[in-house]
Amino acid sequence: MDKQEVIQQAKRMMDEFLIEAKQYIETSFEKELRIETKSNRNDLVTEVDQYIEALFTRYLKQFFPTHKVFGEENAEHKIESLDGAVWIIDPIDGTLNFVEQKRDFAISVALYLDGIGEFGVVYDVAKDDLYRGEKGRGATLNGQPIQKVSQKRGVENSLLIANLSAVKLYPKLKEAIRVSRGLRLYGAASLEFMVVATGRAGAYLAANLAPWDVAASKIIAEELGCIVSRLSGEKIDMLHKGTSIVALPKVYQELRDSYLRK
Repeated sequence: MDKQEVIQQAKRMMDEFLIEAKQYIETSFEKELRIETKSNRNDLVTEVDQYIEALFTRYLKQFFPTHKVFGEENAEHKIESLDGAVWIIDPIDGTLNFVEQKRDFAISVALYLDGIGEFGVVYDVAKDDLYRGEKGRGATLNGQPIQKVSQKRGVENSLLIANLSAVKLYPKLKEAIRVSRGLRLYGAASLEFMVVATGRAGAYLAANLAPWDVAASKIIAEELGCIVSRLSGEKIDMLHKGTSIVALPKVYQELRDSYLRK
């Protein structure tokens, strides 16, 4: 299969997978979840996270048996290289929101071919909003094209999204927040990326995101004209955790020039 045939097949697979995943998640709302902690009391994993990742793996073996999976929940889904075809999945991004609120969480899945993000999906399950991006072909929300972000809006006329850890790393961000329209935080990185990618905020800054937190949303955001990098300005390494920023172009430049300095 050439690249376009792979992506078309990927779209069909994702359509089937997301229908089944949504049904399972909605059923889980009626049950008492088995919840475990990972790095701390607010870093949670449920049987839903684990089931959705396993479900995706079953679909992948059916549609693309030679492709690899890089995922959050299964130790077997850890890789050392993005060579070939690699799917990066966060089965429930925003697990704490899922557990406590049953909203503001998403399924995030991306296809990388030899290290290049080619196709990404962020699915806001509670709202039934499906964001989809394809490298060089734009992005859609529920099948409708999304307009590219403003090239002219700066920090002063934008909301900012930032976690406290990012502000601790770069204290001058406090001043950026002060001159902006205000601060917001939603608790699911992929959806916070989508808020910026659709122009509802000027930037999202985070101190420690994993590859599966940003893999799909980075593709979508860049297709809509956003800039994505580490807070230092370096390129994001899709094999390791680190800082990240997604921003409208002018907001990005203003933050880099004046506020992302220690």
